[in-house]
Order: sequence, then structure tokens, then C-alpha cells
Amino acid sequence: MRVYLELLARQASAVEFEGPVLRARAEGASPAQIEELEQAKVEALKVRDLLRRRARREAELSALYDTAGDLAGLRDLDAVLEAIVHRARQLLGTDTAYLTLHAPDRGDTFMRVTDGSISASFRALRLAMGAGLGGLVAQTGTPYTTADYFADGRFRHKEHIDSAVIEEGLVAILGVPLKLGRRVIGVLFAANRSARPFAQEEVALLASLAAHAAVAIDNARLLQETRNALEELSQAHALARAHGEAVERAALAHDRMTSLVLRGGGIEDVAAVVTEVLGGSLAVLDDLGRPITGDVGDLAPGVLDAAALGRTVRRGDLLITSAEVGGAPLCTLVLRSDDADERILERAALVCALLLLFRRTVAEAEGRVRGELLDDLISRASDDPEGLADRARRLGVDLAAPHVLVSVRHGGQRERAAFWASSQAATHHGLAAARGGEVVLLLPGERPGATAQRVAAELSASLGSPATAGAAGPVRGPGEVATAHREAQRCAEALLALGRAGDGASAAELGFVGLLMSDGHDVSGFVGSVLGPVADYDARRGTALVRTLAAYFGSGTSPSRTAEAMHIHVNTVTQRLDRIGRLLGDGWQEPDRSLEIQLALRLHRLRGPAGHAS
Repeated sequence: MRVYLELLARQASAVEFEGPVLRARAEGASPAQIEELEQAKVEALKVRDLLRRRARREAELSALYDTAGDLAGLRDLDAVLEAIVHRARQLLGTDTAYLTLHAPDRGDTFMRVTDGSISASFRALRLAMGAGLGGLVAQTGTPYTTADYFADGRFRHKEHIDSAVIEEGLVAILGVPLKLGRRVIGVLFAANRSARPFAQEEVALLASLAAHAAVAIDNARLLQETRNALEELSQAHALARAHGEAVERAALAHDRMTSLVLRGGGIEDVAAVVTEVLGGSLAVLDDLGRPITGDVGDLAPGVLDAAALGRTVRRGDLLITSAEVGGAPLCTLVLRSDDADERILERAALVCALLLLFRRTVAEAEGRVRGELLDDLISRASDDPEGLADRARRLGVDLAAPHVLVSVRHGGQRERAAFWASSQAATHHGLAAARGGEVVLLLPGERPGATAQRVAAELSASLGSPATAGAAGPVRGPGEVATAHREAQRCAEALLALGRAGDGASAAELGFVGLLMSDGHDVSGFVGSVLGPVADYDARRGTALVRTLAAYFGSGTSPSRTAEAMHIHVNTVTQRLDRIGRLLGDGWQEPDRSLEIQLALRLHRLRGPAGHAS
């Protein structure tokens, strides 16, 4: 009838189809008319249901078409997966949808994408194979659905999974596998926060979306493999080109040097070939004029100045040439010979420079990795301590073992200081990072003071200018590095403030200044280091040397007033001071030393009997 066609045309709700029948009854229509209307209503509702199913199917096909379009123009895997999950939620009309992927290294699945989730713990959930609905889908490769998850005994419930599901408020869950061939790589879910069944059509639709997601993941993998292959080919091409150029340059000098480089020979081997071909004796110097190989002997003055001219020069019986990078000499070859082919020596210098550059590139690459790790230990150790410890182990550094943190301040030559620190870190199985005008090292050991002094002395010698090192430690574990770094910085700043540039020390070597600089404020350690021998003597002999020392300084270092204050003879005071002098060593009454002793006496008295140094 026309009225039902109008209802169908405007997509009326099912309840509105009862209106014509009710109105006919109210108007007193005959039973035959009412029966006719009832039949028309049933047929109209069937048509309405068919139209709704077709509209839904059209929406599903449109979503699948859009997903296929996303795959065809794949640019970002995350965006494609997010679109698939979002469409699954919309088409199934659920409160949330989410996707998990299999982690082969851990043997479980992890949450990859969510849509409509409100729980942080749910978004971080991991499902063991066979655990919960998702784990069972991942294990069997079969779709599973439940109208009420917690009332369903088919699933192996785990406390951490159920807690996350409860926090998310989920009740009804549908999960279908993501498959590549027969291999399950993940699970796609649709879930509701109230009980509801899932129709077979909904399971089929979610399975179709899951198939698209699997294709997207596989396409992304293939795309990444292609990119990696292209990158490897590019790198191989670059290496081959550089190698070819090196071979060509070396071949112009001599076939034997070319063969030597191809066999992986070193600078010593190149030098041996040069001396064999040209005769005489050869010394190879680095950019600071230090010998790499060969007998330097008594080089004539101005050898390095001659090398700096950028061309081969002769000084007496010395033939000198150098190879430059960026206008600075990288290495210098000095041949002691009356007559030699300059071109062969120049080609040898190029070969040596290439070998040195290769070594430096490898060292710099490793130094960058070590520097990034140390930066993360200083600034973000609390974020992922286990991950940082694992990165350190891959570099041969055991953060659980004791280490010393050294902060070095230097006046300039940042690249040279960074290179020196990187070499130290690689040699001693530690870490190094350059941070502006500061170099930071984390080196194995338990003696921060001695380490700081060594680092300051060696880096100062390398730079030719003062390098001031503060140290702290020993530290054990990633969590202690940042605190030690701050203490080491303060020690370095204290040394500079005290006019001790080029020196190295920890808080222990800085006396009362170190006590103020250290994070721990180790009062017992400070008192023990200053008054320990005197307090120990009192404890063994039952004497009163500490009290005498306090009275002596309290009386203005006057033995007579000390004797009056303690009610003893002045000779007794003198004898006690002599004993104190032998225990504390020479110079104990010098201004700086006496200031530390008086501060230690004051702290000793304030801490009471329980705090006496032993």
C-alpha cells in the first residue's frame, strides 16, 4: 500500500510501521481491511530489512574498497592499520576495536593499534599464546566470539589480562586472526562494553578487514626489505667506488702497495714497501707529529712546518710529504734518503691517510654510539634502565660493575678532546660523550680521585692546554650515573674556582669543599679522613688528643691558654701537640689544613660519641 511505500521511502523506524494498522482499528475498519494491512506491514518490514542489509553491505564493501585503496597507496603502515581498526569499530557498531601483533622474540602478542580505548594498561597489554580470547585466537588461528567474556569458560583467564579488560569495561568480544598463508601474525578485535552477540556476517566482515590488515603488514615488510636492499646496494656502491679510487691512486704509485691495501695491510706494511722500493728509513707521524711507525731519530727542526706547506719538500737528506684533510695534515711521511722518487712517497702518504681515515671513521662511529648511550644514562636513565644496560652490554660495558664518572672542562679543541675521550672509552671498555665545552667519561674503577688526576694530566698533554677533571663514584647501575655526573661537574667547577685548572679531583680530595660539593654529604668520611689518625690513637691509648686539639684551636693556637683551659701543664700540651703533629703529618698548622681540621673538629663534636672516627 502507498502508506508503507512512503514509510520505506523515508527510512522510517520499525515501530512506525504499526501506525497504519492502529489507525485503521481506531477508525473501525473491517477485519478484512485490517488483515490486508497486517500482511502489507509484514511485507514492508521484509523489504525494509532487505534494504537495510543491502545498505550495510554497501557500507562494508565501501570500507573494504577504501582499505584496498589505502593498501595500493601505502605510505604509512600505522595510518593504514589505524584506518582498518577504526572502520571495524564503525561497521560493527562496537564501543572499541583493536589489533594485536605477534612478537616472535617473546612468543606473545602485543597491542599495536586501538580505537575507542580509555585504559592505558589495556593499551599496553601483552597476551601470551593461548591466554584469554586473543591468545586463543592467535594460537589456533580460528575466530572466537563471546557475548560475555567473564562468564565464558572456554577461555584461560589470566589475572593481568582480566584486570586490563575490567579497567577497559569490555564484556562482549570478537576476535579474528590475521594470517599470512598458514602463519598467524596477529589478531583483530571488536568489543562492546555491554553484553551482545555477534552475527556470522559480522565475523565475516571483521575477517575481511583482518585479511586486509595482514596484507598491509606484509606489504610494509616487503617495502622495508626493498628499501634495506637498496640502501645496502647504495652503501656497497659507495664503498666500491671509494675502494676503486684508492686502488687507482695506489696503482699510480706502485702495484705492490695496491695489492697490499687490497689484502688489508696496515701503515707498517706500507712503510715497509716504501723503504724496500726507495731505500733509506721511513717515519710516519700523526697530525701532532707523534710517530706511528718507524725510527724518528733526531729530526731536523721545522719538519712539521715543512709538511704544513702542503707539498713535498726536502730538508737536507730528509724528504718530507704529508696528506691533508680539510686543510690540516692527517699524517706526515719523513724519508731519510739522498735520492728518492717524490711521487712514490706522495702516493704512499695518500695510502697511509686513507688507512688512518678508515680507522678514525670506525672509531668515530663507535664513539657516537657510546656517546649517545652516555647521554641517555645522564638524562633519561629512569625511562628504560634495562634497555640502557642491554645497550651497554652490547658495547662490552657492564654497568653493574663499579665505574667512575669523570666530567672534564677544557678551553677549546672540542673535536680533539672528543676524539681523545672516545679513544679512552674504547680502550678501557667505558663510555664517553662530548657536551659542549665538557667531556664526560664513564670508566671502570673504584678510585674517582686517581682517575680524575690521570684524565686531567693525559688530556691536558694531548690538547696542549689545561683540562680540569672532576670525578664521582663508584657508581653501579644506570640509575646512579646522573647523580654522579652532577657531583663530578661540581668538583670540576670547584677546582676552577680554586685556581686549580689542569688538575683532577673527586669530592674526597677537595676536603671540606668536597664535602659541600658531594651529593651524599659524607660527614663521617670527611671527619675520618682529617682526624682519623688522632681519633684512632685516642681510642687505642685512652688519651685526649682530639680534645687537646680542639682546645688548642679554641685558645687561638696558644699552648699556655690551652693548658689553662684543660687544667694541665703547658709541657703536657706541648707533648700532646708533638704527638698530634706526628699523627697528622707536616703542615697540619698551615692555614688551609688547619681550616679543615677545625671544621672536622666542629663536626666531630656536633655528631657526638656515636660519630667518632675510628
